This record gives sequence, C-alpha cells and structure tokens, in this order.
Amino acid sequence: MKFINLFKTFRNDEEGAVTVDWVVLTAAVVGLGIVAMGVINTGVEGLTTDISNSLGTVGDNIVVTAD
Repeated sequence: MKFINLFKTFRNDEEGAVTVDWVVLTAAVVGLGIVAMGVINTGVEGLTTDISNSLGTVGDNIVVTAD
C-alpha cells in the first residue's frame, strides 16, 4: 500500500516540470545565440576583407612629395 501511495504522490508532483521547461528554454536561447554569432561572424569577416582591400588600394594611390 505504501508503494502505491508513493507512486501516486510522485505522479502528481509537478515541481520538476518547471525546471525542465527552463532548461529547454535556456538551451534554445543559447543555440540561437551560437547560430546568430556564426552568421554575424561570416558577415564581419567579409566586411573586414573589403575594408582591408579598399584601404590597400587607397594606400597605393597616395603620393607623398617632399618640399
């Protein structure tokens, strides 16, 4: 009898369910953050390459004269 009452109490207890929900939500937020970081990193790498190439071209066209 005691085991049956213990099982019924365990079945009706929902305290751990909230913790599981928070763990799943936190994992989803972290996953989305990692995906966003990868997308942003790719865009920034392309942008820095473009800026570097532009500055290199400008630097080649600068003429310094001595007075």
